[in-house]
Amino acid sequence: QVQLVESGGGLVQAGGSLRLSCVASGTIVKINIMGWYRQAPGKSRELVAGRGSGGVTDYVDSMKGRFSSTRDNAKNTVFLTMNSLKPEGTAVYYCYANVYNYRTGSVDYWGQGTQVTVSS
Repeated sequence: QVQLVESGGGLVQAGGSLRLSCVASGTIVKINIMGWYRQAPGKSRELVAGRGSGGVTDYVDSMKGRFSSTRDNAKNTVFLTMNSLKPEGTAVYYCYANVYNYRTGSVDYWGQGTQVTVSS
């Protein structure tokens, strides 16, 4: 089993910055992809950024240039730095990981989510 634990959410004013962290622990042979989704009130969950172990990151177009995701493969950790935040960025941010181990193969896991609130 794999656990993902996020931290770093909170309340920030529009134009401000936050940095989210997510640590994966448990039975892990390899993390194929590690990244972030978010879900705003009344909306479906959407991809924010996904990062492969080779360093390639995909971002949603509206977040390019403002959001940056980095990974520390040795520590099974992914970060999301969010700059120039807008009120529409208010959402619960979820960490996800596609993890390979010998018994289960590749499986998707999710964190419990961390609230980000951007005030105008």
